[in-house]
Amino acid sequence: MINSADNDKLKTIRKLQQKRWRTKLGLFSAEGEDLIAAAAAAGREPEFVLRSGIDVEPELLAAVSTLGSGTRVIGVYRQRWADPSGDLLVYLHGVEDPGNVGTIIRSAHALADATVVLGPGTADPYSPKAVRASMGSIFAKAPARATLDALNGHKIALSATAERHFGEVEVTRPVVLVMGSERGELPEGAAAEGGLEAVRIPVHADSLNVAMAATVALYEVAHRMAADG
Repeated sequence: MINSADNDKLKTIRKLQQKRWRTKLGLFSAEGEDLIAAAAAAGREPEFVLRSGIDVEPELLAAVSTLGSGTRVIGVYRQRWADPSGDLLVYLHGVEDPGNVGTIIRSAHALADATVVLGPGTADPYSPKAVRASMGSIFAKAPARATLDALNGHKIALSATAERHFGEVEVTRPVVLVMGSERGELPEGAAAEGGLEAVRIPVHADSLNVAMAATVALYEVAHRMAADG
């Protein structure tokens, strides 16, 4: 059993709390039984797993946890990146909150088995907060990386200031849902370049946050695509 804070595995977990080390090592950590079980269900083998009281002294594992209450298990996994292809993609531009990124990955997987594509200025999907928010979908549906102009398909941008609402737009496969930052900013010049159709989701409040808007849009598009066969 590990009983020293200088253990290499504990050092690795501490390093993975920083993006530069996640990028350099190509690894990320996942905390809690549910995430470890989700990884196993997706067929993902860990680099290593540390269990409190079995593999490591509980206080040492708690010291490297990103959870305020500590954790009973932490697994370290290799990052995977998908190709940005498929009938439905969700492109994120400048979505800086990792919790929103993880939630969108979860919604895309659950509602449409769709791939989330990370554009410029978007938070790291393999950060601890994003991994937790994905609720295990990060293992089943790896994210992709690309620029918007590299993606082909009917590009539909969600914007609170758009004149047309979602129900007025005909959806043509393949579809790229374009989500801007939490402030609703879309890629500069994208609309002027053509091929980007801006729509809004009618709401009674001022707006929806980006994760909520993406979830609604994913449900709508997936429902239409299923109806069209």
